[in-house]
Amino acid sequence: MIIGIPKEIKDNEYRVSLTPGGAQLLAGRGHRVLVQAGAGEGSGFADAEYSESGATIVQTAAQAWSAEMVMKVKEPLPSEYDFLRPDLTLFTYLHLAAAEKLTHVLMEKKTLGVAYETVQLPDRSLPLLIPMSEVAGRMAVQVGAHYLEKMHGGRGQLMGGVPGVAPCSVVIVGGGIVGTNAAKVALGMGAQVTIFDIDLNRLSYLSDVLHGNLVTMVSNPLNIAMAVEHADLVVGAVLVAGTKAPCLVTRQMVSRMRPGSVIVDVAVDQGGCVETVHPTTHSDPVYLVDGVVHYCVANMPGAVPRTSTYALSNATLPYAEKLARLGPIPACKADTALALGINTCNGHLTYKGVADAFGLPYTPFETLLK
Repeated sequence: MIIGIPKEIKDNEYRVSLTPGGAQLLAGRGHRVLVQAGAGEGSGFADAEYSESGATIVQTAAQAWSAEMVMKVKEPLPSEYDFLRPDLTLFTYLHLAAAEKLTHVLMEKKTLGVAYETVQLPDRSLPLLIPMSEVAGRMAVQVGAHYLEKMHGGRGQLMGGVPGVAPCSVVIVGGGIVGTNAAKVALGMGAQVTIFDIDLNRLSYLSDVLHGNLVTMVSNPLNIAMAVEHADLVVGAVLVAGTKAPCLVTRQMVSRMRPGSVIVDVAVDQGGCVETVHPTTHSDPVYLVDGVVHYCVANMPGAVPRTSTYALSNATLPYAEKLARLGPIPACKADTALALGINTCNGHLTYKGVADAFGLPYTPFETLLK
């Protein structure tokens, strides 16, 4: 198979979808890998490293997109829509439940869209989302601590306080991978952490494995409202696989927070779980609502591309190899987890969460095989 690796064009997105080591593995198994010149520079990979690994360096995005399968990190932007076509397999993060225009374009172009974030194992874990959730969760507290500093618009507080001065109150909405990693960092910095989830078993697990000044709470509107009002940092960490994130922190709750408090909504790429959020970029990351600093960058891990690229490629490479070796449709027929990654196929919307988000017809992937 011919596999294309275009350079990412999202604002300050420095990740690349394949490392030189990954290129070497694919090339060594007989596949042709086309890497756009400069695609790996943001992650510290020179073109020469790809060439030495058996990849072919191409000069333009069009050449990389001419491949049978294109691997990306982020969803296509409007300037890339013309590259989409019926005989293309696109393997990337799509987050279609928060991208109605792209959903329609993928359907119109009849592109096979395989989304990293909806590949799901039988235990309901999301193997291709986990590594970036780990990065984003840890970054959320790091970013929050930065914006709590006075010169960055915050209240002027140190996350862990000092002897005789109380630490910051960190409220984490969601106890999954993002929330757990955010809690690890916040607790490590000495903060007082309250983590919310609807799953009592998950809360019990977190209480056992996390150590420090931790409170676990059942997620309901009253509990969240009381905690958010007194929070210095709120981390939105809610995920419902493939669908729009539920709004759990309302506009009214935000209005009762103290000026200079900070919200970091990691769920913004799925619509966000805080009512007052909208996507921002690394070049313009924050805005104020009622004096509360909102950080809502939709590609947070792009700020630490070296770490993120390795972590992402470690997870995606085995699936990419299977798609290339067997062919996309046979690979998805053989692997139920990979089949759940298919969001669009031959003009049909094949992921129910996305269909429900926009009131569009849903066609199960398996019915297209008959």
